[in-house]
Amino acid sequence: MSEIAPAPWQLYIVRTAAGSLYTGISNNVPRRFQQHLKGTGAKALRGKGPLELLLTCEAGDRAMASRLEYQVKQLSRQEKLRLVANQPISLARWLSDRSG
Repeated sequence: MSEIAPAPWQLYIVRTAAGSLYTGISNNVPRRFQQHLKGTGAKALRGKGPLELLLTCEAGDRAMASRLEYQVKQLSRQEKLRLVANQPISLARWLSDRSG
């Protein structure tokens, strides 16, 4: 019997109607974004629509995704917007390049 590989985790950034940026992780971003749109996702996004999904990028396994999420949440708004503009192939490399 073959094992089914776990879905890769992704980091995503959502912009609210007021322009706030929300960072999250999921192994199914389309499903999670739909939850946010319906108001059943994160409390921080409830009633803040319309929402716009600005960025999704691969984030490895759950542990790595959590570390990357923490690092992105430490960025300033301008740095997050630069991240969205760059749409990097490797989020981990982009974060290490900017700090090194």
